[in-house]
Amino acid sequence: MQTENKLFDDFVKVVNGAAGTFAGMGREFEARAREKGREFFGGTDFVSRDEFEAVKAMAAAARDENDALRARIEALEAAARPAAEPAA
Repeated sequence: MQTENKLFDDFVKVVNGAAGTFAGMGREFEARAREKGREFFGGTDFVSRDEFEAVKAMAAAARDENDALRARIEALEAAARPAAEPAA
């Protein structure tokens, strides 16, 4: 048995309207926060992950080349030392 209560129906409509309004406010807040975040981080100079990985690989290659050159210089210096000493 269902009774018709206009006050209850009006209350339900008000609550549904408020819920819709709060949901809309939440979506609006989220959109504005996302926009502000993009503005804030858009002005900074971040590098992408790909760029970072490329520079990291270049640094590793340069470090390896530096180690190889250091070993070569040490070998050349070691070979030059006995020749620089005068024969007795």
